Amino acid sequence: MMIDKSSAKPYYEQIVLLIKAQVLQGILQPGERIASVREMARQLLMNPNTVSKAYKMLEMQGVIMTVKGRGTYIAEQQATVRDDVKIAQIKHKIQDLVLEARYLSVDKTELTTWITEQYGRGQVNAND
Repeated sequence: MMIDKSSAKPYYEQIVLLIKAQVLQGILQPGERIASVREMARQLLMNPNTVSKAYKMLEMQGVIMTVKGRGTYIAEQQATVRDDVKIAQIKHKIQDLVLEARYLSVDKTELTTWITEQYGRGQVNAND
């Protein structure tokens, strides 16, 4: 797992995206134990509070579950209920992305190809 310390994206968001990407890619499987907050903080060379914040977000989103005294595990993936607020936020991000791409003379076909490639891979580069 790699965190880009030079990225403007907060570390906890990078951790959330990386774990979600690993679940989508099948690297992390439902029921699989993941590193504890302290272990993960040690691996990533960062403050345990940062990792704890990421784990809390992942737990609230149903990506992971913590069993007292046993550890943290990848949760069984259930059908995700559409969250209209989060969908609106994604739409806003896409609007910003399209504006930036157009400003840099990236045409619609090229931008669509990038999105299609990323969507098809199920990969997320949390460093961007």
